[in-house]
Amino acid sequence: MHSARFLKCPGITGWLSTVWNEWRNDTQPINEIANLERIEVLKGPASILYGAIEPGGLINLVSKQPLANPFYEVELQAGSRGLVRPRFDITGPLTEDGKVLYRLNGLYQSLGNFRNLEQNDQRYFIAPTLAWKIGDRTDLNLSLEYNSATRPADFGLPSKDGKVVDVPRDRIISEPSDTVTSNSLDIGYRLEHRFDENWKLRNAFRYSSSQYDFGVIALPLAFDPATNIVTRSLASQDSQTKNYTFQTSVVGEFATGDVKHTLLAGLDYVNRTSRTFSRVDFTPRPLDIFNPVYGVAKPAEDSLEPFGGDNSSASNWGFFLQDQISLTQNLKLLAGIRYDTLSQRTVNLPGSSIESGETTINATAFTPRIGLLYQLTDTLSLYGNYSQSFTPNTATTVTGQPIEPQRGRGYEFGVKADLLDSKLFATLAYFDITNQNVAVTDPNFPLFSIANGEQRSRGIEFDLAGELSPGWKIIASYAYTNGEVTADSDPANVGNKLFGVPEHSASLWTTYEIQSGDLQGLGLGLGFNFVGDRQGDLANSFTLGSYVTTNAAIFYKRDNWRFAINFKNIGDIKYIDSSFGNAAAGSNFGDPFTVIGSLSVSF
Repeated sequence: MHSARFLKCPGITGWLSTVWNEWRNDTQPINEIANLERIEVLKGPASILYGAIEPGGLINLVSKQPLANPFYEVELQAGSRGLVRPRFDITGPLTEDGKVLYRLNGLYQSLGNFRNLEQNDQRYFIAPTLAWKIGDRTDLNLSLEYNSATRPADFGLPSKDGKVVDVPRDRIISEPSDTVTSNSLDIGYRLEHRFDENWKLRNAFRYSSSQYDFGVIALPLAFDPATNIVTRSLASQDSQTKNYTFQTSVVGEFATGDVKHTLLAGLDYVNRTSRTFSRVDFTPRPLDIFNPVYGVAKPAEDSLEPFGGDNSSASNWGFFLQDQISLTQNLKLLAGIRYDTLSQRTVNLPGSSIESGETTINATAFTPRIGLLYQLTDTLSLYGNYSQSFTPNTATTVTGQPIEPQRGRGYEFGVKADLLDSKLFATLAYFDITNQNVAVTDPNFPLFSIANGEQRSRGIEFDLAGELSPGWKIIASYAYTNGEVTADSDPANVGNKLFGVPEHSASLWTTYEIQSGDLQGLGLGLGFNFVGDRQGDLANSFTLGSYVTTNAAIFYKRDNWRFAINFKNIGDIKYIDSSFGNAAAGSNFGDPFTVIGSLSVSF
């Protein structure tokens, strides 16, 4: 899906959150796709069940679960830029009676880069899971994910004369040796007890932690277009975050006369602690963007002057109630409300730019949700929904001040079509989303954030997915988005376009697999991705140009073997993929032409 309601990640202004097995992904670790079973996309506001979720909707990353029958798979990927990625996936019963099942996923990855950076992207990942059928009505699931990564620290490129500077793809403005390391750990359980066929209790707990360390890097802070000089300072930053999440809910089905209900009621609690500390030597380390000379001497990290940081903690209680009502066979109503109470405390760790101090935020919010779906025919439905959201901000400003919680509201209307005997599905929707107090990257200090007053995004989306004929599958989407700043402490930003959000975007991916004969199992794939012009920052001082990339694949499946070759950016298009929202740095090239081969066997 290439929606204008983008994934929430650094450098992209968008309103689509990512959750992990229905849990908020507050620590933002590097999620590894090796342990994913499927990706569920829920558009529109979803704050009732999930709490602190952006009003555009969410993407739920569902991890692989243990299987009752033994299954073993190994895979090796290799390709451009020295990619080596071995992976394994094993599962089956641990006990003779089959009441305890296991699954274990793991991988190692080493990937070079097309930039002038010395550090490869190296990653280790392991994910064990246990499923225990305690009784006929009670199931317990235990899971763990650990991810360790070392990768280059890349701060992109600056802009000049309204566009990103025109330099070779490998040009960097930091130092080739700049590196960032990260570790993340997730441990949790999910318990489900079914009282009878209509009522069940769900209880879950998750502990997650993440750690990031930038070491000593050459941090770009300013760019002078007249002299082409990037002003850099040596800096370091480390951060640690821990989350404890608990949720209990009851789901029941019942009827009041001819009206059927699915009732959901529950509560959740999230406790988050974090520590961030930075050091900076503001002595300028200039770099000519068109004639760079690297090799800045890096002192010991402890020798840099303390810049400051913060210790923060936040407790968030949420209570929710929702009823999905079948008023008639063709008319469905969804109504719910959530109440949140937030207590947040930030203690400054003093340094050259941050003074000692303590700031507290106490906030509450009622966030309603209502939706209506009417089935006109067996294949055509109309729907609409309205919702509000409440999202605690975890970011801090350069002076160590926390940012007030985000509050959002949005509505969506659309039509859904079920075509070709449920083999093809289409959705056309209009959306209008407003988000207040949005944390965005500080244009002067990229490792910190500032608050943007209010942003509004509205537009139209079209999605098409399914199987046109046996073996021929298609996924296509188009989005028109009008995103703008509607209020801000800086009046000059009001009316500006949201950075990183194209007015027009579209994608197409189609595959065909031969169904019979000697070539059965042989398939081809072809796709296109279009992204229109985007603004590079909130001030709209520069533009990221539009681009079209072409991807293709050839694959062959025979018995328990699978072989594939994927081709990305076939035309080797040189394009800017994203921006941090900073004219001095942070505009990033997309990947050049890439070839990845894979071979897997399962038994």
